Amino acid sequence: MDIARGIKTIEWLKTELVSNVASLFRGMLKNNDDVIGESLANLVIGCYLLGRRLGVNFAALDAKIEHMARLNVDNDHEVERWYGDFSAFLDHVKGRKK
Repeated sequence: MDIARGIKTIEWLKTELVSNVASLFRGMLKNNDDVIGESLANLVIGCYLLGRRLGVNFAALDAKIEHMARLNVDNDHEVERWYGDFSAFLDHVKGRKK
C-alpha cells in the first residue's frame, strides 16, 4: 500500500510539473506576469517535492543548485557572460542565508 501511494505521488508530481510548464508557456504567450510568477513558483516547489519523494532532501538539493550555479559561473556560461544571471542568483541565495 505504501509503495503504491509513493508511486502515485511521484506520478502526480510529474504531472503537476508538466501542467505548470504549460501554464508558464501560456502566461508567457499572454505576457501575464501573475501567471508567469505563479507557474515558476509552482515549478520550483514541485521540483523540491519530487526530489524529496525521490530521496533527495531539501538541503542536498539546495547544495546541488548552488554547486551547479557556481559551475556555470566558473565555466563562463553564455547567460552568465551576457547577463550575470548565475552570479546574481548566487548573491540572492547568499543574501537569504543571512
